[in-house]
Amino acid sequence: MNLRKLPKEKRNRLVLVALATLITVAGLYFGLICRQKESLAHLTQNKADAAKKLQVVNDVARRADRIRVELDDAKTTLAAAEGDVASGDLYAWVVNWLRQFKAPYKIDIPQFSQLGAPMDVNLLPNFPYKQITLTVAGTAQFHDLGQFLADLENQFPHVRLVNLSLDASAPSTSVQPETLSFKMDIVTLAKVNPS
Repeated sequence: MNLRKLPKEKRNRLVLVALATLITVAGLYFGLICRQKESLAHLTQNKADAAKKLQVVNDVARRADRIRVELDDAKTTLAAAEGDVASGDLYAWVVNWLRQFKAPYKIDIPQFSQLGAPMDVNLLPNFPYKQITLTVAGTAQFHDLGQFLADLENQFPHVRLVNLSLDASAPSTSVQPETLSFKMDIVTLAKVNPS
């Protein structure tokens, strides 16, 4: 169709109709279709985020049994470790524990000081246990005392020996020439409020 042969009025109408159609199509595209594309992209992103969250929840749910078993194991390990931690009557506990431990050693500990009040652990801040200190004094041969101290610190990780002083001028007999006196502080953890 040749537009030049059409009368001017019809040609102008045809151009106006084409222009109106073009404006309408552009308006529909930018007004509806682009918004729908943006909405679909937003929904796709939301779906991907929800799928990631669901995956995390499913992973946690799958690991829940394993985490529960690990928690039970940790509780059992903690209970076993706390078996050697002082509780109840702290003075009686420490004295009885020390007497039982020293039984196989040739060491004499006749002096036990009064137990100090439980105080916060000065090695670690916000530690859930308290520490107590007991000063003991006694006599032993050098080798027996060394074995006793080594075994005590190796077998009980919650016990520290501090302020050890040795005196070799203790009265010795001709049978035991290496006997010496000692004095030391035993610092141990205590459960003041056992739960």
